[in-house]
Amino acid sequence: MARDNATSLDVARHAGVSQSAVSRVFTPGASVSMKMADKVKRSADALGYRPNVLARSLITGQSRIIGLVVAYLDNQFYPEALERLSMSLQEQGYHVLVFMASKTAGNIDQVLEEILDYQVDGVIMASVAMSSSLATRCDEAGIPVVLFNRRQSDLCFSSVTSDNVSGGQKLARFLIAGGHQRIGHIAGWDGASTQHDREAGFVKGLQDAGQSLFARGCGNFILEEARIAARDMFSQSVIPDAVFVANDHMAFAVMDVLRFELGLSVPDDVSVVGYDDVQLASWTSYDLTTVRQPVNKMVSETIDILMARIEQGDSQLRNVELDGSLIVRGSAKMQEGWENAGV
Repeated sequence: MARDNATSLDVARHAGVSQSAVSRVFTPGASVSMKMADKVKRSADALGYRPNVLARSLITGQSRIIGLVVAYLDNQFYPEALERLSMSLQEQGYHVLVFMASKTAGNIDQVLEEILDYQVDGVIMASVAMSSSLATRCDEAGIPVVLFNRRQSDLCFSSVTSDNVSGGQKLARFLIAGGHQRIGHIAGWDGASTQHDREAGFVKGLQDAGQSLFARGCGNFILEEARIAARDMFSQSVIPDAVFVANDHMAFAVMDVLRFELGLSVPDDVSVVGYDDVQLASWTSYDLTTVRQPVNKMVSETIDILMARIEQGDSQLRNVELDGSLIVRGSAKMQEGWENAGV
């Protein structure tokens, strides 16, 4: 019969094993035979026993909790990335505590203070930046931090991103090969490394072909601000014939403004390209040309770096950049044979 207050000792007596064997069965990653695990878990189920994770963390000094900080859950890229990060960490025997930060650097110091209170074993910062003072505090507390889809060259943190500079260059070459002459850019938040690198690569790609940005607006990675930027850019007497929007999330809003508010045809009047390749980009209503972020590889690298630091004490700084593929769809005009031109 199940008991409300069954202990590991009760389970050990019921199963006829030692208390340490019970402990190993409920310790993620511990060495234990399948036969022993089955025997102990049957007794635990019969007695209604559940291990006290909080008590164990006090004994071991490890909570097996990873703090995951994110700011852009409305951007389709991040829910998908968070799901994969959470599943990968669970496979390693860790659980995720999600914290929301603002879309700028505003409240991250306060959020990280809360994270430290939860005695997490590590922190993944997705899409947010942190101050040097908080970086120092994490370092002093021995809490490893990995930046996901962001980098900060002035701080000693490992980071995992796609190669945003290369991705921007690919988009510029593609649009130039399509014969576009007035190419605009609607940027994200200027404080984000992803924005900086994507625009730098894009502008470099234009310059290599003897072109420069025809127009620039800023959407700050926020839908309504992207809409405002699009209305402003495409209400001028001479408008761009192509626009690179800094992520797919904003590109969808820009396409809706162009087609349904301003009566422009995509791509006949304006070609639109984005960045991320979220699932919505392949939908018929958008059919968006974009650069695919290699999410699975980014997640795998992030977990590898974090586990090496937590479980092996590897303090080596790693900044990983992964190549992203250009995904060509119907939102942009494409010169016939452009692939043969080496774009």
